[in-house]
Amino acid sequence: MSDAPALGPGVAVRVVGGPPEPHCRTPHYLRGKTGIVDREIGTYADPSRLAYHKPGLPKRRLYRVRFDQASLWPDYPTPGDTLYADLYEHWLLPDAAHKPGQA
Repeated sequence: MSDAPALGPGVAVRVVGGPPEPHCRTPHYLRGKTGIVDREIGTYADPSRLAYHKPGLPKRRLYRVRFDQASLWPDYPTPGDTLYADLYEHWLLPDAAHKPGQA
């Protein structure tokens, strides 16, 4: 892994929608949804591997991602509310089709 983060603040990302890893920290309700990177948190041992007493390598970059709650739940009653989730880079794909302000 390079030292430079692959994703920066303000980048639109889509959460991978595939089946979970054996031990997964990515909430199901976020899979396939688009959010905006708020910031990089750091690089950590892979919790999916640590859960099975493996060394947690390669380390994974962790990002805080902001989601518009109305885009997560269609009947959400309060416009403008956001949800933040800490997600590992291997669960995120850049989403060039997402336009700023788009749900």
